[in-house]
Amino acid sequence: MKTKLLMSVAALSLLGASGLASAQEKVTFQTNWFAQAEHGGYYQSVADGTYKACGLDVTIAMGGPQVSGRPLLLAGKIDFYMGGNMLQAFSAVQENIPVVIVAASFQKEPQVLMSHPGQGLDTWESLKDAEQYILGDEGFQSYFQWMITEFGFDASKRIPYTFNPAPFIANKKSVQQGYVTSEPYAVEKEGGFVPNQFLLADYGFDTYATTIETMRDTIDKRPEVVKCFVDGSAKGWYNYLYGDNKDANELIKKDNPEITDEQIAFSIEQMKKFGIVDSGDTEKLGIGAMTDARMQSFYDKMVAAKVMPAGIDIKKAYTLDFVNKGVGLDLKK
Repeated sequence: MKTKLLMSVAALSLLGASGLASAQEKVTFQTNWFAQAEHGGYYQSVADGTYKACGLDVTIAMGGPQVSGRPLLLAGKIDFYMGGNMLQAFSAVQENIPVVIVAASFQKEPQVLMSHPGQGLDTWESLKDAEQYILGDEGFQSYFQWMITEFGFDASKRIPYTFNPAPFIANKKSVQQGYVTSEPYAVEKEGGFVPNQFLLADYGFDTYATTIETMRDTIDKRPEVVKCFVDGSAKGWYNYLYGDNKDANELIKKDNPEITDEQIAFSIEQMKKFGIVDSGDTEKLGIGAMTDARMQSFYDKMVAAKVMPAGIDIKKAYTLDFVNKGVGLDLKK
């Protein structure tokens, strides 16, 4: 009798464990570029089990130049997508695409302009005196139009950016675009100097960036999944920036073997220094924070710069239902 009872308890235990395992819902998060420290919070929550703790078995699918993530989201092939800034989200509303931003992992877009130190280009205002602006098409059509409208920069000085720092290094009177976590590192390595870095966000280009996107249908039918992923990502970013991120970095290097420990360390340092992830509203509302006022401010600037048309119902582009709750603040060391 005792043996049968023990067997029954063991069977129930196995059933319970099986039920717990089956409760782990599989979801896929598609990034928009090769694995790097700028994705660290998500990798952290995979590595340390934060996503699993709230019921998700998360796969991070690495992006790249040949991967179009948003169509995969629209087709239901992935559950969440890592967006860029809010311009894409506003455009989605304009095109009646039911994609919704549920969190903003970056409070500041990491876009910078760089100049050579000691060449009379050491302040934001003095950048207008540069001989040329080395900018990609996307930047020229977006933030540079805002710079023209807001500050009077000269479009005729622009030359295309080919993702090679050599022209910038060679011309000491030039200005080049870059991500604060990437291009300054390349310039220092190849040019032997630390460039001046002007983060556009600090001069008024106040878009959110590295957003978490999902479909409206996912929010309506699986709100607990969205909540788990948003909360888990916020906790991941706190643990990645302020805790032990070794395992997360190993996952990043596994997905992207070309990245180095030195590059990762540089990117983390820059994210902290410039408040890319954790600054402003996050200090009270938590990482991932968004506000209506900030969304409206950026949209108004883009309309004034003729980057976006007036009349878009931008509140369809995002929801505040899953953020601003202070999740993860207790993890900040």
